[in-house]
Amino acid sequence: MLKFIAKRLWHTVFVLIGVTILTFLLLKLTSGSPARLLLADTATEAQVLAKEQEMGLHDPLYIQYFRYIWGVLQGDLGTSYFFKVPNAQLIFASLPATGYLTLVAMLIALVISIPLGIIAGMKRGSFTDLIAMFFALLGQSISGVVLGLIFMLVFAVNLKWLPSMGYGGLAFVIMPATSLAMQMAALITRMLRSGMVDVLQEDYITATYAKGISRREIVTKYALRNAILPVITIVGLQVGTFLGGAIVTEQIFTWPGIGSLTVQAIGNRDFSLVQSILLIISALFVGINLLVDIIYTLVDPRMSFN
Repeated sequence: MLKFIAKRLWHTVFVLIGVTILTFLLLKLTSGSPARLLLADTATEAQVLAKEQEMGLHDPLYIQYFRYIWGVLQGDLGTSYFFKVPNAQLIFASLPATGYLTLVAMLIALVISIPLGIIAGMKRGSFTDLIAMFFALLGQSISGVVLGLIFMLVFAVNLKWLPSMGYGGLAFVIMPATSLAMQMAALITRMLRSGMVDVLQEDYITATYAKGISRREIVTKYALRNAILPVITIVGLQVGTFLGGAIVTEQIFTWPGIGSLTVQAIGNRDFSLVQSILLIISALFVGINLLVDIIYTLVDPRMSFN
């Protein structure tokens, strides 16, 4: 297992190197001088030129890139042009809010989709199955943004049960988390239902019935373990997406997460902060994919740590 993790980490290094090169070059292609953004509007061309020399912006690109990488390896993600504070401070101050939203959204999605997918798969063609598939189709058809606006109109404006926006406890997170969770829940429901239908028709399931094993044990111990494998991958990808910042949802509910920070950075032309956000999000996404691969291998004995 350690060999498998080491191999995956080695692949991760190359992915992150590619991300750093891409984000670095994108920053260089943007119009405007970072030095001018750091200085006051009244700064003269001579002052801007001096600041650019101080920042090393006239050095060859490969020297600037290696200087940037050396800073990253030391934990220095640079300084925000607009906020005038370290990028790492801004990013790690926003991550807990996004992590909180992601956790609640994931729990809502799993609590809804796993029982619904199992029941629909067990009762294929029944009225329950039709209801589950209608929910899945509806959930994937309605955008999370539209759903969030509907929730806000109904539960915050009309019924006044929940606060319309802001950051706080369960009352604040329930609407943005649910609007994010619905599409994920719909997708998992469909995949799990399809997996259960296929697995329950396998010969080894028929053999377990012949041995007199209870239906509940067959479903939970044998069928679900195989049917849930694709769901693990989907959950990992969705969690990575959520951690990357559900930008529009966070904007609608004024949620102070990484998505809102990204919008602010782009609006302020704070390209140094945008670059650092992309790097951190990429690292999180790659780390989650590594974790999913490990869980997948542990759940499915047929897989090997190669």
